[in-house]
Amino acid sequence: MKNRSILKTGRVLLMALLVMTCLSTWALAEASKPAAKKAKAKKPVPPAIASVLEPKAMDILKACASRLAAAKSMSFTAVVSYESPSRLGPPLIYTTEGEILMQRPDKLRVITQGDGPVGEFYYNGKTMTGFAPAENLVAVAEAPPTIDDMVVAAYDKAAIYFPFATVIAADPFKVFSEGLTQAFYIGPSKVIGGTATDMVCVVNDVVFQQIWIGAEDKLPRMARAVFHGDPAGLRHQIEFSNWQIDPDIPEGAFASEKAAAAMPITFDRPDIDKYRRLPAGVKPPGRKAKPAEPKQGGAS
Repeated sequence: MKNRSILKTGRVLLMALLVMTCLSTWALAEASKPAAKKAKAKKPVPPAIASVLEPKAMDILKACASRLAAAKSMSFTAVVSYESPSRLGPPLIYTTEGEILMQRPDKLRVITQGDGPVGEFYYNGKTMTGFAPAENLVAVAEAPPTIDDMVVAAYDKAAIYFPFATVIAADPFKVFSEGLTQAFYIGPSKVIGGTATDMVCVVNDVVFQQIWIGAEDKLPRMARAVFHGDPAGLRHQIEFSNWQIDPDIPEGAFASEKAAAAMPITFDRPDIDKYRRLPAGVKPPGRKAKPAEPKQGGAS
């Protein structure tokens, strides 16, 4: 009984470590919200804004998507920051940092650290592996033959969500442009990553997003999003750096000897169902989210 209890605890811990965005902290925040809320006064709904896709904004998105899609392999650093409600009202912010290595069409390695223990994820076209080095626990499952399908399977099987999934997709522009109702050019910037970027804003029924894209290399540098379905309007941000396009990849880069020797546990979602929940309005990978219910005060 004691061993089963240890394995059960380890399984929950490992899969919680592998959730790549605010799943776990969101669940904790939900539990910390005050039990009762005062009803807010209704606000008038603003008039609808006509759909406009500015050619300049779309050209910048297409150039970025083409650069990403043409890469046979890539590596980059992704720093993800997301807000989560606090008991006092103003949101707290949590941050993770991921070192990502990808090779098309069927290889991915993600080493994640940040506000919590280190987690490692490996995909080799046949299996996906989650490894918690500190606990020496490993979970392995069969996987689909492409990165796009693996991203969906990882979420379905274990609530693993990759916030950078768009940039490693086979067709990034399809993801960028899906359901767009607004796209416009904001202007130039030289602040993010110490490089010249073009700022664009894109809006669909799910999210309002501002994206900084390298003016010269056409690579994404930062994205900041607010999901329409989130009544708190919490902000989610991902910053990209250390880009390498088509780098030399050493043999064995998509596996871990330490993981292979670790104590195996089931590749499964955490037992605590709240860990599986995405924040309100966030779109699970590979699916169309339901449009947000019209809310008082407008979408964004």
